[in-house]
Amino acid sequence: MSQTDPQARSPNGPTDTEALPEATVLFAGDSGDGMQLTGSQFTLATAHAQSDLATLPDYPAEIRAPAGTTYGISGFQVHFGSGNVRTPGDAVDLLVAMNPAAVKVHLSRVERGGTVLINTDAFNDRGFKLADLDADPREDGTLEGYHVVEVELSKLTRKALSGTELSTQEMDRSKNMFALGLALWLFSRPTAPALEWIGEKFADKPEVREANRHVLKKGYHYGETTEQFATRYDVAPADLEAGTYRTIRGAEALALGLVAASDRSGLDLFYGSYPITPASDILHELSRHKNFGVMTFQAEDEIAAAGSALGASFGGQLGVCATSGPGLALKTETIGLATMTELPMVILDVQRGGPSTGLPTKTEQGDLFQALYGRNGDAPLPVIAPDGPADCFRAAYEACRLACTYMTPVILLADVYLANGSEPWKLPKAADLPPFEVDFATAPNANGHAGDGSNSDAHVNGKKNGEAAFLPYRRSGETLARPWARPGTPGLEHRVGGLEKEAETGDVSYDPANHQHMTDVRAAKIQRVTRDLETPEPYGGGAENADEGDLLVTAWGSTRGAVETAVDRLRGRGLAVSSLHLRHLWPLPPGLADVFARFERHLVPEQNNGQLARLLRDEFLLDFRPFGKVQGQPFTSGEIVEKAEAMIS
Repeated sequence: MSQTDPQARSPNGPTDTEALPEATVLFAGDSGDGMQLTGSQFTLATAHAQSDLATLPDYPAEIRAPAGTTYGISGFQVHFGSGNVRTPGDAVDLLVAMNPAAVKVHLSRVERGGTVLINTDAFNDRGFKLADLDADPREDGTLEGYHVVEVELSKLTRKALSGTELSTQEMDRSKNMFALGLALWLFSRPTAPALEWIGEKFADKPEVREANRHVLKKGYHYGETTEQFATRYDVAPADLEAGTYRTIRGAEALALGLVAASDRSGLDLFYGSYPITPASDILHELSRHKNFGVMTFQAEDEIAAAGSALGASFGGQLGVCATSGPGLALKTETIGLATMTELPMVILDVQRGGPSTGLPTKTEQGDLFQALYGRNGDAPLPVIAPDGPADCFRAAYEACRLACTYMTPVILLADVYLANGSEPWKLPKAADLPPFEVDFATAPNANGHAGDGSNSDAHVNGKKNGEAAFLPYRRSGETLARPWARPGTPGLEHRVGGLEKEAETGDVSYDPANHQHMTDVRAAKIQRVTRDLETPEPYGGGAENADEGDLLVTAWGSTRGAVETAVDRLRGRGLAVSSLHLRHLWPLPPGLADVFARFERHLVPEQNNGQLARLLRDEFLLDFRPFGKVQGQPFTSGEIVEKAEAMIS
């Protein structure tokens, strides 16, 4: 979206409604300005208008950063369109800036000729000083080339609420509703969803409820009467596949995927968690689903959270815990114990900037190596990563299924962008989910003799020779998984623990050959997961020759949208570029060597300094070029286009 003539004005409001294929809006201001709420309500209205969309909430790390400062800016970006929207947008068409700091932080993201709507009530000497600005950006040339719309948001809000008993401070809290109403008008979005939400949110505070509704309508009507807009815009509904949709955040999708896995498997879900940004939202969501038999436990620390989840798995439940990078490090010993005892356990890691406390509210993909190798000894386990907020549902379901099928801990790598971002989600049918069957051992599986290499006179689990006994490490031929026995089942007494186990019997063993055998068989079991995987197909925008070319861009996790959007642009320029997205990071899917061999060059964009690139180099001995970004922000498609063109040229 751009204004062909920023100076054009109509004496009677807008003269035309222009149809747009897509648009990107960014709301930015102090944490107390309600930008996350404003953005989420604009997203809801856009979903009701049946547009495809992707969002990028951007929180400050400080809970109460000083108002008006650049490091206290909270933003919410929404990209919506009538086509396939896969990213939150490279360039912003409308920036709603509640103060000078928002302009300073986000103006570089606005497309030249785009619109900057500013709250002039905050553009004063104090606001400029807090934002560390030497001059008014309206006067020093900073905003030259943009369509600047000046609105006295605070004064107009106070005027609209002058007849109420609300205090000035309470009135000012509603100015974001004025901005929301104006943005809804500008892009022809419905007001009904926001009005309904306000009614539910403030049902027990009628005065606040009516105040917010009134201000929202005033903002909408302001757009109809002001002379500052030459054009209003409309984005047609997207051509989505038939079905029932809802807008979903990644954290919600992860929680619902766990609930679906519990329901389909017949296992009670136990979720042990210690609050940590940004994984805490999963705990909040799961606590709402006790009607499905979900048990949530807020532990005193990360180690206790992991231990409680593993204990639940030992007891025959679906044990899950979630954390971020620093917490994953603390859970390492328990994950190793789950590997040794071979119990199913799911660990969700919502990655953030590191190391240590790092960037708690900013996105990154820096925990891949920690997930793959962050345990003592050889302790491989499956690692999977969703590619979008909606895909978090299936990824969580898949992690649970693999954990129970192969009797192993599984790590799922999401990130801040996925957990906080949202997109349309087509509600799946239960019958369409992969089968998820769990069989518990109910009877002894051997006579009293011990397993291979043991003394024939030995007892097994307290049984004398000839008596029926349970061998906890006697494996299934297909999956190599050991049987899962609930404690207290008569005749199935057995030992578990962190010391090495004797093959089949589970007795503690220090035998060198046995340790070699058990280490090898645990690794072989994880490799059996590849039997459940298909070779991923290269993406090339529907082109017939997408499976070969000059450059293959291989990625994982939340980078998929930006990568595939970049591939579409590159192929539109006549370049033989395709992409490959890896959902399963360990074990890697079968057939990758043949796919990689059909391309001349390889680029691996990821939000770290080359972890997947190193893994692929190690596995396939090819020149995978890393393209790292660790700025706390997701890739834009333009960045990948530029890098790919440089490699080809």
